Amino acid sequence: MTTFRISEAAALLGVSPDTVRRWVDAGRLAARRDEHGHRMVEGVDLAAFARAQIESEDGTGHSSARNRFRGIVTEVIKDAVMAQVEIAAGPYRVVSLMSRQAADELGLEVGVTAVAVIKSTNVVVEIADHVRTTS
Repeated sequence: MTTFRISEAAALLGVSPDTVRRWVDAGRLAARRDEHGHRMVEGVDLAAFARAQIESEDGTGHSSARNRFRGIVTEVIKDAVMAQVEIAAGPYRVVSLMSRQAADELGLEVGVTAVAVIKSTNVVVEIADHVRTTS
């Protein structure tokens, strides 16, 4: 079964290790101690917690798009017709191409918060080189 250290769980959830420790201490996220006394979170528990966090924070109304990344606009490049907008959403970089008119109407400029809503028919899934498993 896959398990994660507190720091690994924090990185996956996009929060600090102290936040994950507080969630564990409050009973919001299940964890156990390994043979060295380190707190470990089971992968299935972390996945359930992550799903619950997404569902509780998704006040977006009705939409078929489920992939939403809230972040800050870090770059806007405009020409006469098109705009390229880059958003830093946690550790992720999302780039969108749109009409210049749309970017202007949304008021997109560096420093503005925005949500990248992504719906795709092609999603690439990769596995990290190091996956912690226990028997």
